[in-house]
Amino acid sequence: MKKSHLIAGVDEAGRGPLAGPVFAAAVILSPSHRIVGLADSKKLTAKRRDTLFDIIQKHALSWSIASASVEEIDTLNILQASLLAMRRAVENLATQPDEILVDGLYCPQVRMSALAIVKGDSKEPAISAASILAKVARDREMHRLHERYPRYRFDLHKGYGTAVHMAALAAYGVTPIHRRSYAPVSKLLFRNQ
Repeated sequence: MKKSHLIAGVDEAGRGPLAGPVFAAAVILSPSHRIVGLADSKKLTAKRRDTLFDIIQKHALSWSIASASVEEIDTLNILQASLLAMRRAVENLATQPDEILVDGLYCPQVRMSALAIVKGDSKEPAISAASILAKVARDREMHRLHERYPRYRFDLHKGYGTAVHMAALAAYGVTPIHRRSYAPVSKLLFRNQ
């Protein structure tokens, strides 16, 4: 009997925000259990993403979620930190795939063959599943960070540079979870020296 060719979808969440880690996920979907409703996580409601998050974890052949810290983002740059989080997610899969399909233009350095697909999160179900896991995991982390830094309202904007976030930064300064290499944060640090 021929061994099936296992493909993992890989995606990240949180490249744009001014605060918090970047998350990535890798998912190998089960050929015997089709998950209905997979789509680019940005096109789904938070409630739908939460529902699919549980379904994916229950029915995928294998899944993994990883992250890269704010310190790694500031040291490496956001692209390299995203690729590092992706590599960690792939390496942490309980079942190793034969190939990975990655959303975007770049692939992490991994042992198996890797293919980058632009808009892959809306073309490949496994990448859609990974985008959902990464987004929900990151949103939940930002809710936890909101409890630690309530004045910044990370529960609302998840660290993106919204008016609410920029006003909080101006009023209360930079926290340890802000990305110092990002221009709005570094400008504030420079101004306050």
